[in-house]
Amino acid sequence: MTQSDAYLSRFMALHPKKIDLSLERIEALLAKLDHPERRVPPVIHVAGTNGKGSTIAFMRSALEAAGYGVHVYTSPHLVHFHERIRLAQPKGIPGGGRLVSEEKLVEAFEACESANDGAPITFFEITTAAAFKLFADNPADVLLLEVGLGGRMDTTNVIDKPLLSVITSISHDHADFLGTDIEGIAREKAGILKRGAPGVIYPQIDAVRAVIETVAARVGAPLIIGGQDFDVHEENGRLVYQDESGLLDLPLPRLAGRHQHRNAGLAIAALRNQSLFAIEDAHFEKAMQMVEWPARLQRIAQGAIPALLPAGSEIWLDGGHNVDGGRVLAEALAELEERHPRPLVLVTGMLTTKDSDGFLHNFAGLAREVHTVPIEHSAASRSPEAVAEAARQAGLAAQAHGSLEAALKAIASEAFPVAPRVVLTGSLYLAGEILAFNGTAPK
Repeated sequence: MTQSDAYLSRFMALHPKKIDLSLERIEALLAKLDHPERRVPPVIHVAGTNGKGSTIAFMRSALEAAGYGVHVYTSPHLVHFHERIRLAQPKGIPGGGRLVSEEKLVEAFEACESANDGAPITFFEITTAAAFKLFADNPADVLLLEVGLGGRMDTTNVIDKPLLSVITSISHDHADFLGTDIEGIAREKAGILKRGAPGVIYPQIDAVRAVIETVAARVGAPLIIGGQDFDVHEENGRLVYQDESGLLDLPLPRLAGRHQHRNAGLAIAALRNQSLFAIEDAHFEKAMQMVEWPARLQRIAQGAIPALLPAGSEIWLDGGHNVDGGRVLAEALAELEERHPRPLVLVTGMLTTKDSDGFLHNFAGLAREVHTVPIEHSAASRSPEAVAEAARQAGLAAQAHGSLEAALKAIASEAFPVAPRVVLTGSLYLAGEILAFNGTAPK
């Protein structure tokens, strides 16, 4: 166990609830730390259900291509907590930002633990306070800040004057905290909108858009809306972006899937609707070619997993875990099947808090079979047998296994007409375990 792991274990015991949406505890701790959230670089605040991390990845790539120092805060992590906090490199050092070092992370944790002095606080609150301290103490030009859950009462919403607010695709997720009413979910997400700060919005269904427009009008936030004020589409193997300022003809994004075209368009719209940073067409072009975001239709070509599967297997990892995430993944896989047919095999593990039935229904008629596995390090893991039954109810052949390795070996024992397309999906927590098992943790 590392020193930062020891702090994280202690932080888990500081509040009886893992999630308890409130700003009071984080505001009290930040005051004791001399308000680092007021000393961070200009903030682009990002909320939504799906696509937050990918949209941030596109913005980071474009900003770094233009030579700016970029801090990034995202969650959850896949393998190591350090993945949540990316710090800009000091001026004069080539390359983009780096994940926070163990030394700096421990220093921030120590300061937060001392200032909190044992008071009740959630894990996300105290670790976010540590992130704000790191972002305040290390120089950068901009901070890309991802909401943890919701928006209005999310811990990150202590930022009262963002440069921009960005809202990605909104759909159903976290029903135990946000409910199942899509208008109510949209209202929570729109809670990051602030007076005078432009809100850049992914194309939404009418009900969601109406809520966002109402909130924006009430707080005085001008809106830039996808499908109205900007648009993006694929044409002749290129990504075409258009707004009132003109047209961009760009390479297709390195991140696979048509949904990533829309996330890229949202990122471009955000950066074209601010005046602090000069982003040229060439920077967007480089961003499309260089962007990286682990476990979002990530191709796995090396490591322990390819060695266990049939030779020539095409292997993908995706952290999709809700109904809409399953839908966009299924759409991307259908496009792959149309271009390069292969038997599709899913390896899936899901949490009890997610809609397994709705997620798996997306793959009916597309996947040949489903192999279900436990999520080893989560107490909320749905049993492989229960997920397998959900798959059968969706019309899919399914087998339950006691481990990821057992599932992979079962696939390897089958006879396929051609090497299969194996997609590992269902949870970001499972994705982290898969990357650790494979020996390819994010760096």
